[in-house]
Amino acid sequence: MKQIQKPPFQQKAIAIGFTLGVHVIAVVGLLYLGLSKPPEPPKKLKTYLVDPSTLPQTENTETATAPEQDSTQAAAKAVEKPEPTPEPQAKSSSADTKQLAALAATVAAAEAAKHQAALHAQKQADAKAALEAKRQAEANAEAKHQAALEAKKQAEAEAKHQAAEAQKQAAAEAKHQAALEAKKQAAADAKRQAALEAQKQAVADARLKAATEAKRQAALQAKKQADTDAKAKAADAKRKADAEAKRQAALEAKKQAAADAKAKAADAKHQAALEAKKQAAADAKAKAAADAKHKADADAKHQAALEAKKQAAADAKAKADADAKAQSAKDAANKKAEAKHIASTAKRDFQNKIKSVWDVPSDSTGKTASVRVTLTASGGVASVLVSSSDPDVKASVEAAVRRAAPYPMPSDPDARREAQSFSATFTAK
Repeated sequence: MKQIQKPPFQQKAIAIGFTLGVHVIAVVGLLYLGLSKPPEPPKKLKTYLVDPSTLPQTENTETATAPEQDSTQAAAKAVEKPEPTPEPQAKSSSADTKQLAALAATVAAAEAAKHQAALHAQKQADAKAALEAKRQAEANAEAKHQAALEAKKQAEAEAKHQAAEAQKQAAAEAKHQAALEAKKQAAADAKRQAALEAQKQAVADARLKAATEAKRQAALQAKKQADTDAKAKAADAKRKADAEAKRQAALEAKKQAAADAKAKAADAKHQAALEAKKQAAADAKAKAAADAKHKADADAKHQAALEAKKQAAADAKAKADADAKAQSAKDAANKKAEAKHIASTAKRDFQNKIKSVWDVPSDSTGKTASVRVTLTASGGVASVLVSSSDPDVKASVEAAVRRAAPYPMPSDPDARREAQSFSATFTAK
């Protein structure tokens, strides 16, 4: 069992109370002894030898002591009876004998009175001792009562002290439980932050994948369009070649018919043939000119269509490139903003982690410290620069920064680079 030492002021109070009790008992005893009437000492017994002839015949013999008169009065009266008138010389011897007997009786009475006085003094002494013993017993009882009261006070003080210790222990336990809860909350927040980071990373990956897929689809569409244009161009070229072949065949057939007609009408219709030939030549020339013009117009229209198609393709490509560039810039801006937000959240978490492990020096309330921290990519401390007017606060903040490592770094590279350097100001509370 834990021994709890009594406070010094309680020990002094007990000592002072005990000393005062002893002094009070001593003063009361001295006052009693000083105020009580001491026993009178026995008076001295004086014996006188007298001549019997000089004693009066009618007086009684008395002792010189006042206390002995009551106890010896009867004996003195019996001894000291009135003597008759002295007789002649023959009776003197008998008178002396009687006188001696009376003196002996007086001495015996005095001894008896002395013995009675001694007994009375002994009784008074015994009574005084009994009274003193009674007073001493009462004083001892009072001292025991005071000691019991002091013991009760001491027990109450001990109970209060134990209650205070229990309350202090309960407060320490509550503080420990609060620290555990804060640690659990920090772990839950870190887990939630990691989940958010994973979700954001998944969204970014989905966006990147969608952009890549869109570019691939655009490339496939452009390739399909190019193939379609090539096929249309080839078909148009074949159609033109077929038309040209038919025209040439028609011309050849017409020429052959003209030649046959000319041969048949060579003689009779020479002039008509010539005219017809001329007309045919003119018609052929006009038709050739018309065909040439038609061909030129068709070629011009085809060339214009090709140019328009090329221009439309170029415009579509330029628009697609511009849209892709704008989307890429927008995605980059969003990614940069997201990285800054993640880095800001991480820096705030770093500061909270430092505060949670900061051992604030005593008597430093209100004092501040500014810190500039550079971290490695893995969350370790690369450098710490602390500025404070109090060296204890400065040392405690630097120790807290290093104690809080390693720091949980963001998974995004840009956010991680942004979070590798941060500044903060701490105020002692």
